[in-house]
Amino acid sequence: MKSWRHVFKLDPDREMDERSLDAVCMSGTDAIMVGGSSGVTYENTVDLLSRVRRYELPCVQEVSDMEAIVPGFDLYLIPMVLNSSDPSWIVGHQQQAIDRFGYMIPWELLVTEGYIVLNPDSTVAQLTGANAKLERSGIVAYAQVADKLMSLPVVYLEYSGIFGDMETVRAVQHELTGAQLIYGGGIKDLHTAKQAAAVSDTIVVGNIIYEDLAQALQTVGAVK
Repeated sequence: MKSWRHVFKLDPDREMDERSLDAVCMSGTDAIMVGGSSGVTYENTVDLLSRVRRYELPCVQEVSDMEAIVPGFDLYLIPMVLNSSDPSWIVGHQQQAIDRFGYMIPWELLVTEGYIVLNPDSTVAQLTGANAKLERSGIVAYAQVADKLMSLPVVYLEYSGIFGDMETVRAVQHELTGAQLIYGGGIKDLHTAKQAAAVSDTIVVGNIIYEDLAQALQTVGAVK
């Protein structure tokens, strides 16, 4: 996962025809991430995984609902929303999942993400009660908490639907010493992909896949 520079994120709750899925999976992206903020179920996740599994590239699940966890992914990304006002999104849901499923969890396949949600109008911000209106120094501090205090392997800056402030992303990148920096949000073409890739380790491209597939496919060229 450390070597991934480009990831396409597919939402199980959104329709994608076979031709489009083939284009995404054969694009040269490093991996497919499966997940979403709402409408994710066990059934639609199983369906999407089975379709992606026809291709020879890593497929990971970003877990947002314990009822939708599906066996068979290469890795499971576990978000801890560090700037949530509700502690259940930092450790509560995770504790409940371990209490319920601990005996069958493949620990070696779990990757914890220090999630920092930065679009206050996004579904994920509203769902988690995230304090997304942060100054740059506050965002950097959360990233340092994840990297230096918690030793998390991933810091994920989630702008979810809008293109973020690249100078803020750069400031976070500058302060990280161990964690992989993943950026997601508002990447809509080659230009924005190049900007984000220049200041992060990995870019995640999601919404534009469903809005303009041709532009989405061009984003792979930002890192290849």
